[in-house]
Amino acid sequence: MTTYAALLRGINVGGAKKLPMADLRALLTGLGHTGVQTYLQSGQAVFGAEQGDEASLAAQLSRAIEERFGFPVDVLVREHAYLKAVAEACPFPAADLAPKQLHVTYFSAPVTAERYAGIDRSAHLPEEFRLGDRCLYLYAPDGLGRSKLAEALARTRPTKGLIATSRNWNTVVKLVELTAPPA
Repeated sequence: MTTYAALLRGINVGGAKKLPMADLRALLTGLGHTGVQTYLQSGQAVFGAEQGDEASLAAQLSRAIEERFGFPVDVLVREHAYLKAVAEACPFPAADLAPKQLHVTYFSAPVTAERYAGIDRSAHLPEEFRLGDRCLYLYAPDGLGRSKLAEALARTRPTKGLIATSRNWNTVVKLVELTAPPA
């Protein structure tokens, strides 16, 4: 049995794509997953699965959501070891920062610096970003809502062809905790 986190993109934001967490838990349970939990209303679920891999589980959940709720939702599924490695590899001093200042964008595939070559990093200082394993770390000292760098990073060209979904540092850490094997 492997424990995974499902990261749903763009649900319960601004009145669009409403997906109650109780319904998401029921859907995951109906798909045969165990230990199903959700975290917040913004699209995180944790579940156990005996079969499948990250890509097949994400595709299964995405199809099930569209069939049940009538709208498409991009889904990434990541296992504990990956989530833990992302948190541990953070290039910014996470312990010294407010959680609203640090975000991780998870991608469906590896990303290279060439995707972001058109972004003038110096124009956005003190905001910074660094690439990781299928992720991007963003330091936004005034928070994501005021970040000009976040806007530049989210433009269609750098993320074209990828599923990309961001989480603040509190959520990154909580997902590591929720997917950890029992002690």
